[in-house]
Order: sequence, then C-alpha cells, then structure tokens
Amino acid sequence: MEKPLKWLDWAKQIQGIAQTGLAYAKDVYDRERYEQLRALSLEIMAEYTEVETGKLAELFAGEHGYATPKVDIRGVVIRNGEILLVREKEDGEWSLPGGWADLLLSPTEIAVKEVREESGYEVKALRLLAVMDNQKHNPPAPYHVYKMFIQCEITGGRAQEGVETSGVRFFGREELPELSRSRNTEAQIRLMFELLEHPERIPVID
Repeated sequence: MEKPLKWLDWAKQIQGIAQTGLAYAKDVYDRERYEQLRALSLEIMAEYTEVETGKLAELFAGEHGYATPKVDIRGVVIRNGEILLVREKEDGEWSLPGGWADLLLSPTEIAVKEVREESGYEVKALRLLAVMDNQKHNPPAPYHVYKMFIQCEITGGRAQEGVETSGVRFFGREELPELSRSRNTEAQIRLMFELLEHPERIPVID
C-alpha cells in the first residue's frame, strides 16, 4: 500500500475545514476566512498535480455542507470463473463497472444501473462484498472516497459499450488487463474472486 502524500492530506484537511465552516458560519468575516482556506487548498492541489484548477474546483472544492467522503459503487459479476470488466474511455484502462452514488437510488440500484449502462448486461444485486477506504488501497486522489463492491448476477442483456466505456470483457484471475487503478486495484479484483469463491465469508470492511 502506497504511503499517503503529506501535502495531499493537508490539502484535503484544509478543504474539509473550509467546507464545514462555510456550511455553519454566520459571520461574514468568518465566511471570508473559510473561502480563503478553500482557495488555499485549491492552490496546493494545483501546484502538485496536473489537474486543471476548474476541474479541481468542481471535484475537490465543489461540495457543500458538512465535509464527508464521496461514495463509489462497483458491480462485481463473475461468470464461468471470469470477472466482468469494462474499458474506461477516460484512460483506456479497465475497471469493474460502477461510478458515483446517485441521489434517490440505493447502493444496489446504483450497482444494477451502472452495470447495465457500462456493459449492456442486465443484473440483479445479491450481496455486499466489501466497503473500502480509497486512502488505504488506491492511488492518492484529491477527494476521499468509500468504495462499495456489490455482487451481481446476470439476468439478461448482452455485452455492449456505453457512453463512458469502449470495451466489455470477462477476464480470468491470471489474465487481468491494465487496470484503472483510481477505480480498482489488482489486489481488490483478486479479493473479489476470493470472496465469491467463499460465500460463507462476511463482507470485508475497512
């Protein structure tokens, strides 16, 4: 597991303090100071990453209310000993179908929707496999994410690329392609194989 970068932790903490402060501050001078903290967190991120400031403001400092982690849902489908992955248009690498949690939808509803939209397969959600903190497993990111992995079973449909995907394939444990590591790591994919081979195991939770 990669050691977190200190500047990234500091920037996220400053952003969290600013976001929470802006949610509750009533005094105009306090709000001004929190806005300055938010701007400082963006300046740190822009200095040490290649992400443009506008994108950072949208993803990293665009949230409102009490600062809390984002939620990423991944659908886990295994058929004949192989796992379903989709190629992401954004980076050309492969991941479990999934994405950010949507308002008004439950985690299982999101898993079903994401698998359908990104792979073409209709599925039903069966059980929670794992909840992981991206800071403990994935490459450093400008935002804090909890990842939920949900086992799904194919009920229909066919392999079909989506708006955000350019490939749909099943892969064996020993033939995994280049993975989109911000979405899922090789260790996480291998853990999914293991959990599905041993359904008696309880979900893995950080």
